[in-house]
Amino acid sequence: MTAIRLQTPLESRELLELRAGDRVLLSGVVYTARDAAHQRMVEALDNQQPLPFDPIGQIIYYVGPTPGREGQAIGAAGPTTAGRMDSFAPRLIEVGLAGMIGKGTRSPRVVESMVEYGAVYFLAIGGAGALLGQTVRRAEIIAYPELGPEAVRLLVVEEMPLIVGIDAQGNDLYRLGPEEYLRSRRRDKSDA
Repeated sequence: MTAIRLQTPLESRELLELRAGDRVLLSGVVYTARDAAHQRMVEALDNQQPLPFDPIGQIIYYVGPTPGREGQAIGAAGPTTAGRMDSFAPRLIEVGLAGMIGKGTRSPRVVESMVEYGAVYFLAIGGAGALLGQTVRRAEIIAYPELGPEAVRLLVVEEMPLIVGIDAQGNDLYRLGPEEYLRSRRRDKSDA
């Protein structure tokens, strides 16, 4: 299967064409944020204050990258469990966030918001933080520097390898994958 090349910011048409299980190589700007930064961003929205970046067509990567060695933009950049952001994600999707990158399942409320607004959830491979960090060409803190590794960063990435975990139609690889596996096992047994 050939990987789909995507460039941020993402457009609705691109998002609607993606399917759970698609392999993606993502390039362009990606923003980082974890729990504390999400809480602050949602509070800003609730208080009618601007976000640190325009979310329309953009992606948030759930990561707290390590510092890079000399010549590196960052060090390891492995994904954080996405469920930790589930209470905040629908509000950000509502204001235009196109996608999220993380690991693990999402709540039904997040999936409903994704379907309603046409957003996508990408999976990054847990344990591959060093590899993912190598796709980052530039990194700069743009908000909440006092949060340290959890500050909001602007990353410029080149061909970051991802998998569509949940598409804009609500198809969930965490549900579809095991179902397909069980179907293939049944086929294998019937062929034996």
